[in-house]
Amino acid sequence: MDEPKSRYLIQSIVHAAQVLAAFKSPGEVLRLPDIAERTGFNRGMCFRLLFTLHRCGFLEKVSNSQYRLVSERQPQRRFRIGFSYEGRDSSFVREVLSSLALAAKQESVELITVENRSNSKLAVRNAEQLIRDQVDLVIELQTNRVVDAAVADIYLTRGIPLIAADIPHPGATYFGANNYEAGLIAGRHLGRWAKAHWAGQPDQLLLLDISRGGPAAQARVRGMLKGVNEQLGPIDHVPVSTLDGDAAFKPSLDVVRRWLRGTPLKRVLVGAANDQSALGALRAFEEAGRASYCAVVGQSAAPEARAELREPRTRLIGSVAYFPERYGDGLIRLALDILLHKPVSPGCFVHHQMITPENVDHFYPNDTLLVAS
Repeated sequence: MDEPKSRYLIQSIVHAAQVLAAFKSPGEVLRLPDIAERTGFNRGMCFRLLFTLHRCGFLEKVSNSQYRLVSERQPQRRFRIGFSYEGRDSSFVREVLSSLALAAKQESVELITVENRSNSKLAVRNAEQLIRDQVDLVIELQTNRVVDAAVADIYLTRGIPLIAADIPHPGATYFGANNYEAGLIAGRHLGRWAKAHWAGQPDQLLLLDISRGGPAAQARVRGMLKGVNEQLGPIDHVPVSTLDGDAAFKPSLDVVRRWLRGTPLKRVLVGAANDQSALGALRAFEEAGRASYCAVVGQSAAPEARAELREPRTRLIGSVAYFPERYGDGLIRLALDILLHKPVSPGCFVHHQMITPENVDHFYPNDTLLVAS
């Protein structure tokens, strides 16, 4: 009677069940030789079965060679998390995306990514697509304040938690830069540099904003102005110009080119809201033959900024690091805490560090390896 049914058996599962049955109680600890003896399987087969059962959560390792049953094993649901981002043009976004994919894989989280390409209509369509994909939570990384309220509303009205990375969204848990603090760090560094090289007497302070970034980007600019004033004392006599660099190299290059044509002043401190703007401004000063009359600080310590910091006699004197290569671990931990209904802070800030020509190799010693590859 049993013979016809044997063709339905999955032998590997039968073998796995025999390994589990070798444990006489949940607390019993067995070694590989013990299990081989009790099951009659050879050691190679036992090792593969033990490895698989441990990876699937049925066994736990007591040491490198000892196992015991997992008591009260609960079935684990695989969460599905959406990640919506502006585009891959920015090295910052690429590093966040790479670290997020790695962290999701390590935590057995399914990551669904959509690219908005700085298009507000596409951002809304992508949000609706993630809803159709039945995501459990969404992480948004985009700087267009025109669309943040719209996409936040799409998720929140459907009860889907939202994490906003670097740019706050209405109703979302925030993760990323402490924008004002990052601005302060940059401004203080500019001020200290001016004291050391220009006797604390700059002729002009030029700030490059990101108008579409809204209050978050503006907080960086306010922080830079405050930091310079802290170091140099009230500088009401120093003209302050604020330009929109649009978070990109070319727009920043163009706008600073035009500004330089009408500005004969020397000794200009430049504080930029991101590294692309900082590098665009620096190029404009170089083209005008006035590089020696500027000192530039950026934000995020992107790979291209770190490369510039290594250039001899560069006038990029620093960049505030956000360490996007570490975002993935923090974002996935925060997402899982939210999904498991653990208490979380409404704002989770990353660590910031001023990266300079003097310490760039300390904080990023592997950059040369990346270039070589």
